[in-house]
Amino acid sequence: MLERLNEAMARIEDDLEGEVDVTRLARIAGTSEYHFRRMFSALAGLPLSEYVRRRKLTRAAAEVLSGQGSLLDIATKWGYGSNEAFARAFRAVHGVNPQEARTQKKPLQSQQILTFRLVVEGSTSMEYRIVEKDEFRVVGRGTRVPLVHLGQNPAIVEFVKGIGMPTLERIKQLSDGEPAGMLALTSNQEGVEEGSMLDYFQGVVTSQEALEDMEVMTVPKNTWAVFKSEGPYPETIQYMWRDVYTQWFPSNSYESVEGPSILHTEIDGDTARAELWIPVTS
Repeated sequence: MLERLNEAMARIEDDLEGEVDVTRLARIAGTSEYHFRRMFSALAGLPLSEYVRRRKLTRAAAEVLSGQGSLLDIATKWGYGSNEAFARAFRAVHGVNPQEARTQKKPLQSQQILTFRLVVEGSTSMEYRIVEKDEFRVVGRGTRVPLVHLGQNPAIVEFVKGIGMPTLERIKQLSDGEPAGMLALTSNQEGVEEGSMLDYFQGVVTSQEALEDMEVMTVPKNTWAVFKSEGPYPETIQYMWRDVYTQWFPSNSYESVEGPSILHTEIDGDTARAELWIPVTS
């Protein structure tokens, strides 16, 4: 798997001056495009599209500093239709515009070429099971929130607080399926960087009719990898997400597929017991 990932990284470098074909990268890595993007984000700590953008602008910066060619020629070469668009993108990465970089020899940022290597981890076992589940309904409330890596997510806290305990109790009473209890479903995540937006849904699996003030999410038939973890809250939950994508998937034959991830959490003081459901294919 690592050899294939690094072959895909080399292909990115070959294609930087043109269009980077993610479908071909996924084929080189021997996986689906969706899973390749998720794996890359988890392993690299940034979305694939952001890595490609930074590599392009790193290469472009070397040409800006060399003084060879006009800034417009360099902008066009690296996929920007105008000096203005190139300057905005250049400043976002390097902190200065191309003209300042060229004339004032300002220090610039460099996105190094990523390669992946084997690090022996996983000294503790990860408990999981595989579940085949038909289509089911989740009743509750949903919103869109920014991603937070460590600590509580203020947007989620405010959203749940806004639902109110009486409504949450009414929702909880509808639970009659698996996964049981109050659930947090996340989907349509833009990336893994702090602040990336995602859909968040708080609800329960139920066969009962939804109340008037509630929303319904239909989850299609899927195979699910189900993980359990227990430890300090909220770090245990956030580390479980990380370990699933950086350790479990590379060590197993399953791939993640599009669909909501489902989290059930029970908190007792500072301790959390969590069960995470991720849709997969073998």
